[in-house]
Amino acid sequence: MTTSADDTARALNLDDVDRIAKQHSNWGRWGAEDEIGTLNHVTDQHRVAAAQLVRTGEVISLALPFDSNGPQTGAFGRNNPIHYMMATGADALAGAQDHMPTTRHADDGITMPLSCGTQWDGLSHIFYEGMMYNGRSAALVSSDGAARNGVQNMRDKVVGRAVLLDLPRASGRQWLEPGEAVGPDTLDAAVEFSGVTVGTGDFVLIRTGQLAEVRARGSWGDYAGGRAPGLSIAAARWFADREVAGYATDTWGTEMIPNETADVFQPLHIIMLVHMGMLIGEMFDLEQLADRCAADGLNDFLLVAPPLPITGAVASPVNPLAIR
Repeated sequence: MTTSADDTARALNLDDVDRIAKQHSNWGRWGAEDEIGTLNHVTDQHRVAAAQLVRTGEVISLALPFDSNGPQTGAFGRNNPIHYMMATGADALAGAQDHMPTTRHADDGITMPLSCGTQWDGLSHIFYEGMMYNGRSAALVSSDGAARNGVQNMRDKVVGRAVLLDLPRASGRQWLEPGEAVGPDTLDAAVEFSGVTVGTGDFVLIRTGQLAEVRARGSWGDYAGGRAPGLSIAAARWFADREVAGYATDTWGTEMIPNETADVFQPLHIIMLVHMGMLIGEMFDLEQLADRCAADGLNDFLLVAPPLPITGAVASPVNPLAIR
């Protein structure tokens, strides 16, 4: 059984989310001890092939700046990064470091939620019916962190072929509209427009243009959790059928907001993160990459985007690199 056409023609609810999640569940697919989910689709052979996509050596960072000007508003308990100095050049010149022979230094630190900027959701980030990916109890995530499904398990996995699907350019627009649904037909149209294929072990980067809209407006507005274009529930089958390793968008939460389900917040996270075990990336800055891809028509490339190996973390900031 798969997602039916009727699902896209009526309001969906928790029962639908439960049914679709269980249709696409990967629990046990890679064994009871698995903690990386769909990253299992990426093999050494996939990475060797991805390395051949480096044609010019150009490297494009897909990360937003980690600073106080970020998108967070305090909603969901998330603030923007707080960067602070522990030792400065002024300290050195003032003689505060005279306890060290000759050498002077600067030191700094940062305090931030791990989900405040460009980031990967870990497989311990979302729970459904008291469970996380691979049938593990939510109780395994405590004040000490995630005892299972922590992001550190992915530290050497997020390297491979990636494709850019530029949805606005594929439809002749600057950006998608807030609340606009992205389903299989939209994704297929973008694949055809880009001239690439999407298959086993690929990472899919989806540009909605919301960051272009933010920059044109001159403010973040309600970017963090407000109305946004994004994936619809019907898109789950599209990713499952193609055995995608992971995906990322340029929006706060990757899903269309308002969600299709009044009784479930962020339903695709239940389907794709909890049950499929799919790596989900949020707030990727795809604007420069999209411009370069549009200029030369090369829409697939090597992606190097490992999470920080923070033991027990449920998410990780990342500086994703597209190498073309």
